[in-house]
Amino acid sequence: MELSVVILAAGQGSRMRSKLPKVLHKLAHKPLLTHVIDVAEQLAAQDIHVVYGHGGEVVRDALSDHKVSWVKQDEQLGTGHAVAQAVPRLIDDHVVLVLYGDVPLTTKATLEQLLAQVSKTSMGLLTAVLDNPHGYGRIVRNSDNAVQCITEEKDASAEIRKIPEVNTGILAVSGGKLKEWLGRLKNNNAQGEYYLTDIIAMAVSDGIEVKTSHASAVEEVEGINNRSQLARIERYYQQQQAEQLMMAGVTLKDPARFDLRGSVETGIDVIIDVNVILEGDVVLGDNVAIGANCVLINSIVGDGSVILPNSIIENSVIGVECSIGPFARIRPDTKLANKVKIGNFVEVKKAQVGDASKINHLSYVGDSIIGKDVNIGAGTITCNYDGANKHLTEIGDGAFIGSDSQLVAPVKIGAGATIGAGSTVTNDAPENALTLSRSKQRSIDSWARPQKKK
Repeated sequence: MELSVVILAAGQGSRMRSKLPKVLHKLAHKPLLTHVIDVAEQLAAQDIHVVYGHGGEVVRDALSDHKVSWVKQDEQLGTGHAVAQAVPRLIDDHVVLVLYGDVPLTTKATLEQLLAQVSKTSMGLLTAVLDNPHGYGRIVRNSDNAVQCITEEKDASAEIRKIPEVNTGILAVSGGKLKEWLGRLKNNNAQGEYYLTDIIAMAVSDGIEVKTSHASAVEEVEGINNRSQLARIERYYQQQQAEQLMMAGVTLKDPARFDLRGSVETGIDVIIDVNVILEGDVVLGDNVAIGANCVLINSIVGDGSVILPNSIIENSVIGVECSIGPFARIRPDTKLANKVKIGNFVEVKKAQVGDASKINHLSYVGDSIIGKDVNIGAGTITCNYDGANKHLTEIGDGAFIGSDSQLVAPVKIGAGATIGAGSTVTNDAPENALTLSRSKQRSIDSWARPQKKK
């Protein structure tokens, strides 16, 4: 049977105390709802329908690049009413899986296990057993341990509230049956809402067996309603990522102080120190070492390269056996060849740097093409912006740029050229020559410093 997924994302999330809709708050730098859509896509769903609420157009706009159909729920009348908004788009002979936009960590494996429970004579229900089930609907079973119904806590007796097995809200059922049962829902309960959970009793009454399955961890089915829960689930998620990396051979100096906010591909013998953040798509080659407090975003780091502490690398490619930092910033569209040295407090932006070149201290290099074996001294600046446009600086192989030089682009420094310290270069410098641009030094005898007036 083909699969359709309905994701409920219409809740206002008032307990987040935010103008941002709850499902757009981020877990591992990705909106909660995106996590749910991603797992639905992993299940190869034929259709994914997202139910959003009044004023939730910002949700639809923020995730407009996803191939989902958007279904508006104008009034918040309960989960059953929310799913019913998608009924015109559901196909009778599809399996319909109901997920929630604020439950981000349910895994593909858990959902596949749930879907396997669905047949012409059965439906699947995902439940959990909690030490403290307060606030959840309880799973009521008969003496044969068969599910009879779900009772919401506000409608439950004291005896039912003692039941530790709770409803996660996630279920799978044939589209035809779901449509039929939704049409029979009533709102005669403490909340005055149409509960999706009431279809469980209908299924039992119609002779449809309710088969249950469980997630491998409670956190998989935990909904996020406030920032405290979001922080706790973030740490659980990061712990899972850290465990996977360590099992793959990565050394994490402290797994509790590491964040992966995207994906990473690692070689062998990678070492990552504390407080490192990897964001987007990152590739780390063999024997890469990353120092404390570094941030790498959408970047590739070649074999044997060392990223020293407090460095930031974004949308860049780092070659083999390079050394970056400490306190270096590699900005987007930078490509470093092999054995390049970028030292402390150096910023490089949209530059190509050739093999074994060095930019050691306190320099800015932007919009540049730099050859191999170039040495750029401390305090050097490529003046690439004229107030309106960016211009290119080209430095040939083996050039030496003295400290405190300003290279005013567009300008070319020839191969083997030397730029004397303190020079402002506005014209091309020839190959294998010394180029200077300085005021003549002079000393004034008998000069006295100004004194403060009494």
